[in-house]
Amino acid sequence: MKKLCILILLIFICIGCGKKEEIATHQEPIEQEKVVEEKKIEIVDVNSKTRPYAVVINNSTVAVKVQTGLQQAYIVYEFPVEGGLTRLMALYKDVPDFTIGTIRSSRHNFLDYAMEHDAIFVHYGWSHYAEDDERNIKYDYINGTLGGGPFWRENPESLATEHTAYTSIGKINDYVSRKGLRNTSEQGLVLNYDVNGVDLQAKEGNAVANKVIIPSNGSVNTTYEYDQENKVYKRFVNGNPNTDYYTKEQFTTKNIIVQKINTKMASDNYYWDLETVGSGNGYYITNGYAIPITWQKTSREAKTKYTYLDGTEVLLNDGNTYVQLQSTSQDLEIN
Repeated sequence: MKKLCILILLIFICIGCGKKEEIATHQEPIEQEKVVEEKKIEIVDVNSKTRPYAVVINNSTVAVKVQTGLQQAYIVYEFPVEGGLTRLMALYKDVPDFTIGTIRSSRHNFLDYAMEHDAIFVHYGWSHYAEDDERNIKYDYINGTLGGGPFWRENPESLATEHTAYTSIGKINDYVSRKGLRNTSEQGLVLNYDVNGVDLQAKEGNAVANKVIIPSNGSVNTTYEYDQENKVYKRFVNGNPNTDYYTKEQFTTKNIIVQKINTKMASDNYYWDLETVGSGNGYYITNGYAIPITWQKTSREAKTKYTYLDGTEVLLNDGNTYVQLQSTSQDLEIN
């Protein structure tokens, strides 16, 4: 009997041990915390302290076909200039080496926008107004006509000499380093972005913008056509696709800002004087829609502020931007 009790006790102990082992074996695994990647803007590093370059690029009707390097700019300004033409100023920041061209001379109002970005101003030649301003303000500029700069000439299309100057990011970097120019900035970006995207279709007062036609004061018409598949605008000049001479790819943009400004002849009755300081109206255009905006610039070096009609800041979609400065005397067509 005693032996039987001991045997029964041993059986219960074994069963108990088995149950404990079973419980330990089937414990639910602890779920690991999921890591969510933070969204960030891709077109430009919003936290970077690198000082940008503002490079003046040829947009003469005979030289448009040899343009290169515009697609890598995060902002491009288009200005009306004398002779019924326009000229471009492209902003570059934290980009690898590539060729940019062709490079042309500066105008004094271009400096207003280079200063608001705290950008090193790169050009080949200048008007006498621009020369006076750049020297008197003691602003950091690189002028190809002064010699020793980061420029060279190419002429594959047998153009006049003034249409043949090129530069590159690598050569500008080397020149800035060699000359000891300041290459960092605390100024921050002029334009701000919405990491979650901007939907103008949801905003009151929007209009469909599949095609945008922006005449200048003469022989240059800039047109943008919306590419629904890729959600960008394709750029045209005088009805022709505006393409990179070396890559053969058409230039595109995610955002368009049309800034209407007053223009007049300068005192020499030749160069144009653009009234960039003050306020005015315009449009922000992206993803197939346009909406009215206002702009304000309190001084030549101050940042231009773009706001919706209700006073809130215009935030841009992630991507490159063309700022089109258009005279109030010219019509803008959006359809």
